[in-house]
Amino acid sequence: MSWGTKIYTWFYGNLVGKDEFGNKYYSSSKGKRWVIYKNKIESSKIPPEWHSWIHHTVRNTPSKDGKRFLWQKQHQENLTGTKKSHRPEGSL
Repeated sequence: MSWGTKIYTWFYGNLVGKDEFGNKYYSSSKGKRWVIYKNKIESSKIPPEWHSWIHHTVRNTPSKDGKRFLWQKQHQENLTGTKKSHRPEGSL
């Protein structure tokens, strides 16, 4: 987080929620929405329900009960370039 983002958050940010990864979500009175990441800044760390909120697809913040279907998996960030990335048989 840059100093500019930190100062803007202090003056104009209203904390609206946190996700299971520790990311904090803010909004301003003018309708601007942003996220402060817990560790490394990586946009793929935002879960789908918060992604839809931050891009103004839904008006309300995600519910805290977090009801999911049995077939839904836990959200993971993009693993490309890491040791956990998918490597099909025969790849380098």
